This record gives sequence, C-alpha cells and structure tokens, in this order.
Amino acid sequence: MNSPNLARPRAVAPPDDHPEAGVPWHFGDPFAEQRAAARGAAVVDRSHRQVLAVRGADRLSWLHLVISQHVSELPVGSGTEALILDAHGRIEAHMTLAYPEAEEPTVWLDADPGVQVTSALPKGGPQSLLEYLDAMRFWSAVTVTDETAERAVLSVLGPDAGEVLASAGLAAGSDPYASTLSGDVVVRRMPWPGKGSYDLLVPRAEVADWFQRLADAGARPAGSWAFDALRVESLRPRVRVDTDERAIPHEVNWIGSAAHVAKGCYRGQETVSKVFNVGRPPRRMVLLHLDGSPEVLPETGDPVELGGRTVGRVGTVIQHHELGPIALALVKRSVPTEAELLTGVEDRVVQAAIDPDSEPPEHVGAGRETLERFKSR
Repeated sequence: MNSPNLARPRAVAPPDDHPEAGVPWHFGDPFAEQRAAARGAAVVDRSHRQVLAVRGADRLSWLHLVISQHVSELPVGSGTEALILDAHGRIEAHMTLAYPEAEEPTVWLDADPGVQVTSALPKGGPQSLLEYLDAMRFWSAVTVTDETAERAVLSVLGPDAGEVLASAGLAAGSDPYASTLSGDVVVRRMPWPGKGSYDLLVPRAEVADWFQRLADAGARPAGSWAFDALRVESLRPRVRVDTDERAIPHEVNWIGSAAHVAKGCYRGQETVSKVFNVGRPPRRMVLLHLDGSPEVLPETGDPVELGGRTVGRVGTVIQHHELGPIALALVKRSVPTEAELLTGVEDRVVQAAIDPDSEPPEHVGAGRETLERFKSR
C-alpha cells in the first residue's frame, strides 16, 4: 500500500522496482535531508514495512524457540533485533522487536515488506513471515496477527531526535532498543542508523498526521534515500539487497545484535554456533568508496572483481552527502583491504576501494580519510 505522504508537496517516489517502493524517496533535496538526519533531526516514512503482533501467555518462551535471538527473559520496556534462518543457517528474514509495557502485553515485530521464509515442513515451499510464524505455534498459548493495516512505521533520525519526540508529546527511552508506549504510539530507541534514531509504530490511519506533527516539532521531512545513506554508512545490511541466498549472520555483523550464539533450539543455530566457535565466515561485509566520475554506478547484485576474478557482490549503492557514491558489498575474507577493485558490468564498471575501517555495526562515520585518498588518485 502506498503512503499518503507520497502526496505531500515535493515528494518524489522511488524508481520502479525499488526496494523502498510505496514511500517517499526524497522531498527534492536528498543531500540536505541527509545532513538534517546526521546533524539535527529528520523524519522518514517507512510505512511500507510489515508489522506483526505476538500476544498470549507464551509470547516470549515461544518466540525464543523460533527466532535467532535470546528473548525468553526479554524485559518489559526493551526490544532487540532477530533473524529467521534456514536449516543451514542462511539468512531469510530480519526483524526488529519492541516490547513496551502495556495493559495487553504485546511483542511488536516489524520487517521488510514481502519477506519469504522457507517452510519448516518437509518439502514445504516459501511462506510469508506471518504464515511461517503462525505455522510454528503448535500448542503454544500465543497468537500472531498481521497489524500492517493498523500500524505504520515512522523513523526520526538525528542527534536532536529526542527533543523532537518530546516536543511532539512522545515519551522515549534513551537506552538502545528501549521501548515505550506513549498514548497509542510505540516508541523504540534504535542504535542505528547514525546517532539518536527512534522508530515509531503509529496508527496507520494517522501516519500523515504524525509525519506532519513530527515535522512541526522540528524534524525535516526526509525520504528513504536519507535513511539508506546513513544505514550504509553505519554498515547495516538489508536482507535480499545486501545479502544473497548464501549469506550467514557472521558475514554481515548480525552476531550478537540479531543472532545469539549460545542458545539452542532455533533453526540454523548449529551453523551459527559452529562458525562462531571453530571457523571464520567465508565473506565479510565492507563499505566501498566508488569512483564517482562515471555517470552510471554499479547496481545491486553486480560482481566485485579483483585482478579479473570475481571476489564478491554489490549490495546497496547510494549517494552520500559527505562520502559521495558508496556501497555495501560482500567480499571474500581473503580480499586485502588495500586491494584495487572493479565493480559493475558492461557500461557501469567503476573503480572501488574498501574502507579500511569497515567494522561491526558500532562503527559509524567510517572512511573520510580513505575517501580523500581515493579521490586524489
């Protein structure tokens, strides 16, 4: 479903078949929107995400068995990230959780639209995230409902985000993933992208009103382009864009933040534990600085080459307000950081340099020195 914010003045829709279809891509000045999100505050419509609710007496113990994160003792007022993996530990879905204190205890899940998960049944085909979770309930005292038609996600980004929420009358926590219920709005503090990020689950019928209310409180309207630029800078992947059918959590920095290595029971756990304890993942996610002189840049899925040999694949490609053209890429672990790379196919082949500071998600703002060296070549 398309967001009503696409009808706002200056709103520009994403290109056809873009992963962010259905929400504004930008509002006429994507770089200014990024600067606001990095230095002040910006509000981004992410209402294309699907929202699920898990309720019932067994909500935590049941979730603990079917997702990759340790949530059996998830405190009220907190949240986390989690994955659904296949039997071989390969990533199929990523979701964020919020568990605010409420009269009817509810674990809220939100995930990218159109997620497909392999059925746990023998010879079972692909299922939606809701179908998969519902099929895994068995005898547990739990219900899983699709709340996408009732709830929509907005994100407020930037160091001034907390002040914006307060001005809009919303109570918010300061710890990572802290989740509160402020009136009928769920507010979750996020450690990414950038600094001072919050996700809001607002009534879908009021998504345009809340977007305007947050703008009036000091957040600049921004599109998904701004969110993705900060996400890429923060080395945070998106499933099916920055991952392929072989990707495992260790390759994209999701160990710990979204996948627990010590708890058992969930599908794919054996691979997660084995690679963590006795091996090294075959690939790693890196930030690439791209040569911006050609008019055409690589696209998601294009190969990354070293010496004429394919050593990886390109994920999200984005124009950043400070770093210029950048991209996330999965490359073989053996690729040296200082390697001279090419990426793209046919008329969109460009030079690329790995940011030497590509690290797990705690690292934000990587590589400005490297960018200057790359530009001076």
